[in-house]
Amino acid sequence: MAASSLQSVFHVPIFIAFFFSTYYDWHYVGTRHKGPFKKLYFLTYWNACLQTLYYGLCVVKNFTSDRRRSAQLERWRDNMHACVAFPVGMFVVATFWALFAVDRELVFPKALDHLVPFWLNHMLHTAVFPFLVIDKYLVHHQYPLRHKGIPVACALALIYLIWILFIAYYEGFWVYPILQVLAMHQRVIFISVCISFFASFYILGESLTKFIWRKDIQAKISSKSKLK
Repeated sequence: MAASSLQSVFHVPIFIAFFFSTYYDWHYVGTRHKGPFKKLYFLTYWNACLQTLYYGLCVVKNFTSDRRRSAQLERWRDNMHACVAFPVGMFVVATFWALFAVDRELVFPKALDHLVPFWLNHMLHTAVFPFLVIDKYLVHHQYPLRHKGIPVACALALIYLIWILFIAYYEGFWVYPILQVLAMHQRVIFISVCISFFASFYILGESLTKFIWRKDIQAKISSKSKLK
């Protein structure tokens, strides 16, 4: 009960923060692209929506008293954390700030400074990281087997890749300026590296969970061996 209460104290405000950020970003923040899809061009916004959904699921699970339903919600929560929330969130944070450090015009041109509030930029590109790490300390997520989890994570990456290729074909521009300056073979290499990088975050998340909860895992293994 104490653990669930602590999780709720964390999950509820984080859910509200992401919900407000996605709402504010959609309704009050402009974009360089005037196409029909507005914020849906960008993985950052996809991630914000997915984080909102994830923390919303955590809140529902925390306040569900029915054991059977709670167990089902727990499986959904853990799978979403492992395959979606953690790898997508970490990928967005890592790639954004890495490209920003190399040349911000490739990912967040100065022209956007007057469009995107300072607090919103860091909510979407920075705060995601500490929130996910704290969540790992508060919740012992059960990861699916790698041969099941990694393909799900990569499928999401592939869906977004198809999306930006569709935008490039349908509207005639690349969502991210870095893809505009690269030659075709360089784009293939860059995208392949990004997908591999994305998959590595699944393994990182799994490894962090095992490290943080190693005592609990060892205790469970010991109890099972005693029963045998």
